[in-house]
Amino acid sequence: MNRLEINFDLMVQAMPLLLTGAAVTVQITALSVLLGIIIGLFVGIARISTYRVIHLIAAVYVDFLRGTPLLVQIFLVYFALPVVTGQRIDPFVAAIAACSINSSAYVAEIFRAGIQSIDAGQMEAGRSLGMSWLQTMRYIIVPQAARRVIPPLGNEFIALLKDSSLVSVIGFEELTRRGQLIIARTYASLEIWLCVAIIYLAMTVSISRLVAWLERRYKIDDQH
Repeated sequence: MNRLEINFDLMVQAMPLLLTGAAVTVQITALSVLLGIIIGLFVGIARISTYRVIHLIAAVYVDFLRGTPLLVQIFLVYFALPVVTGQRIDPFVAAIAACSINSSAYVAEIFRAGIQSIDAGQMEAGRSLGMSWLQTMRYIIVPQAARRVIPPLGNEFIALLKDSSLVSVIGFEELTRRGQLIIARTYASLEIWLCVAIIYLAMTVSISRLVAWLERRYKIDDQH
């Protein structure tokens, strides 16, 4: 019976390359979530708009992106879009575009729920002070909702951090792709995938702790 042996020396040697890939993964995730928040905020507001056409367009946007796999969306951006435009898309740009658009649909629902959780009297108070609907949203509703959506936004960041591994299918060298390349050279599947898993775990746990700290901080601020 063969005894399971793990080559720890190989794991140590592979770590620098994998950590470089992990830095790229964090970069993709951070940029995608940032763009997703910007787009998602406007889409979320559109989701609660009283204008039927705007509401319908936002609903279709969210339903399509949440109802189709991120992998398919990556293929659409990287392979299908160049057929339409006639221009090849850089893998990094394609990765950011697909991930940010995908994230915006989930962020839109997060903001929609956060905004709707604010008491309706807040809107009425703003309007009674002479503010327009947009001004009330900007200065009163959205700032309050932003604090409430910190936990779900953190969960979205973690989910996209893990899902960003899908961009490896277009040859982009983030953490998962780096692992695949090292395995192709060393045939050490167990050691390399174990390293990849440990790095992902370290990143997700760190983000979870940061989100928990932010949530506690803003709760304390709300009590003063």
